[in-house]
Amino acid sequence: MDAAERALLEEALRKTMTTSAPGTELDAALTGLGWAQILTEEPDTATPLVFRLLGETGAQAPVLNDVVLRSACRPLGGTLPLPYAGGTWVEWARGGSQDGSALDPGLPIRRVATGDAVPLAAGRRALGWWLLGTGRAMLALAREHVLDRQQFGRPLASFQALRHRLAETYVALEAAEAVLAAADDEISALLAKATAGRAALTAARHCQQALGGIGFTAEHALHRHVKRALVLDGLLGSTRELTREAGRLLLRETRAPRLVDL
Repeated sequence: MDAAERALLEEALRKTMTTSAPGTELDAALTGLGWAQILTEEPDTATPLVFRLLGETGAQAPVLNDVVLRSACRPLGGTLPLPYAGGTWVEWARGGSQDGSALDPGLPIRRVATGDAVPLAAGRRALGWWLLGTGRAMLALAREHVLDRQQFGRPLASFQALRHRLAETYVALEAAEAVLAAADDEISALLAKATAGRAALTAARHCQQALGGIGFTAEHALHRHVKRALVLDGLLGSTRELTREAGRLLLRETRAPRLVDL
């Protein structure tokens, strides 16, 4: 897929995610766009693009199931139990209505008793791109707010404390993208997901501060992205758990892998 084709695909995906209802309708729309074929034939293009856009648009669809199913050499289109933070297991429901047992009203993710071990590297990379897109959405909302609002006769963006917070958020997100782009094995995928989770949580903290009281209200979009980041961070291992796991792997191997060749 060349640059022009990728740009057309991104435009089509963004339009689909912003015009389709989250969940079942968006899942069907992505299927109609050839999601399964693109994932099978060009996973290195499909995964970053689709999951980053899910984060940026605030949409949701159960396509993480397909990424993990593909890595486990199982048919796409179904569901399977996925590990969650705290040693628990969850299932991302596909179709049907929610019954109130979901971890978050915006995501049909429900706890299940247990599950089988499956390869997680591809799923962790996908979630990393989703968290990155969510972090960028929060940063965009905060940036718009500090540019538009004034205090003491000056734009909020002129205050150094706010500029430092948003600059720190930007650096964290750019670092996460660099690690995600370089991830190509189990340990690098683990580190990429942990880095993206930390960046999204950094964005949530700093952007909430930049938005002030309005960021706590249900009328503003920020709270939805914050909730999404918190739930996605726990899926396939939280930032804290993955950081500890990476430490154990490094101690066992007695060496640190090179993530990027400079």
